[in-house]
Amino acid sequence: MGDLVELRGLVCVPVLLPLLAAGIKLAIGGRLRHLQSAISVTTLGISLAVSVLLLAHADAHGPLVTELGGWPSPIGICLVADRLSTLVLVVSSAVTLCVMVYSIASAYDEAEHDAPMAIFHPAFLVMVAGVADAFLAGDLFNLFVAFEMLLSGSSVLLTFGGTESRMRAGATYTLMALASSMLFLIALAVAYGATGTLSLAQLAERFGTLPEPVKLLVELTLLLAFAIKAAIFPVSAWLPDSYPTAPAPATAVFAGLLTKVGVYSIIRLEALLFPGGPVSTLLMWAALATMLAGVLGAVAQTDIKRMLSFTLVSHIGYMVFGVGLSTVAGLAGAVFYIVHHITVQTSLFLVTGLIERRTGTTSVNRLGGLMKTAPVLGVLFFVPAMNLSGIPPMSGFLGKLLLVQAGLAKGGPAALVLVAGSLLTSLLTLYAIAKTWGKAFWREPREDRLGEVMESEEETGEEPVVTTTALPPVLLGATAALVAFGLSFTVLAGPLAALTQRVAAELSLRQTYITAVLGTRR
Repeated sequence: MGDLVELRGLVCVPVLLPLLAAGIKLAIGGRLRHLQSAISVTTLGISLAVSVLLLAHADAHGPLVTELGGWPSPIGICLVADRLSTLVLVVSSAVTLCVMVYSIASAYDEAEHDAPMAIFHPAFLVMVAGVADAFLAGDLFNLFVAFEMLLSGSSVLLTFGGTESRMRAGATYTLMALASSMLFLIALAVAYGATGTLSLAQLAERFGTLPEPVKLLVELTLLLAFAIKAAIFPVSAWLPDSYPTAPAPATAVFAGLLTKVGVYSIIRLEALLFPGGPVSTLLMWAALATMLAGVLGAVAQTDIKRMLSFTLVSHIGYMVFGVGLSTVAGLAGAVFYIVHHITVQTSLFLVTGLIERRTGTTSVNRLGGLMKTAPVLGVLFFVPAMNLSGIPPMSGFLGKLLLVQAGLAKGGPAALVLVAGSLLTSLLTLYAIAKTWGKAFWREPREDRLGEVMESEEETGEEPVVTTTALPPVLLGATAALVAFGLSFTVLAGPLAALTQRVAAELSLRQTYITAVLGTRR
């Protein structure tokens, strides 16, 4: 019993510890730079270790529930660590730790040293706390608070440096986030007015007694709010114009995590509150449109960061594909693909940051011969790029295979069209990646292309940094560690697929979640 109480106490650590560390770092300001770095790495390392412990317990013994302040749900703040939340928490903690090490070793750490109040790392930690809170939230209002924490931290990171392009991208991102928050608040008001609670466990019980129009209103409003966060078509146009302008560490963690918070919320919404509802077919068509719109945009790009931003939108469609099927196999495929995509997409953006640091550009028209001049970068880009494209036997291929199998098992016109669309999207992704790889890495370099400042201040709003020396080993090590972490999902695909099947089975048994939160209370 004592061990169980201690584990319950650990559930809040991934949320509260980064907030505490952010406060300490703000108090220190720009002084004691090495201490600042040590605080960040230690905080994220502890969060990762705690997340692994929570996943092990949740998988073996069921969900862990912490009621902050001793107030029982639904009165107090409730954090729930089940298989789904702890799995994505482990992956996000590992990713953010690697990105933090990367940022400490990068040029942006130099920029932070001179920035007022040394804001980069505190903002990063606030964003990390928001991600963890979103994954663990046991009620809709706490989920809303998590979204606002994400907004506050990510807005600072997106506009860090104050250049014109970043301020413009930050304004677009903030406006879309505020629109999502407004819709979320409207849905909260309707849900509370209809049921008298915002606890997810109680809502799962009480929504069944509501009139269908009220349920549909709440579901569609929440779905639209989460779709904006997840960049699902047709509310995805903001993402490719916002992410590429941020510093490389910020762009990487945005691409890997922020959209996944929206997808995670949709999974909770559909699996716990509205299982098998009429919106499932709408989700499948939205998934198809997201995949195709994103990949067609990726094919047309000549900049690596923009190409990756469009593939990010496209591959969100695969995750929504699994949710829309409303089956255990579909949910398992969606969760597997989320875990895979967090690591792969983050890795690619970190490598792209290294390319920009070395050459001064990410335009494939200006790059060439990187495989000869920087073979380590070539390997670090090639592995996650092929994984993203779905080349067998990598985890990207296995995730798509799980989704295709789930779609074929589901049957019906919408599912079969979606299967065909997913296969076409995979081929077009491979084409976009191959085009980028051929031009940037294999094409014979020209003398006037190497070490040149490729884009003018008028085009980008800032002058890129050009270096000809070797990249710092810590930068390469952090990126290589994340690439290896993503590759481990291929090596451990069997256990991971089995775990995602257990995650999906637990999600389909809603009573497990309800009983864990409410117990015998009703």
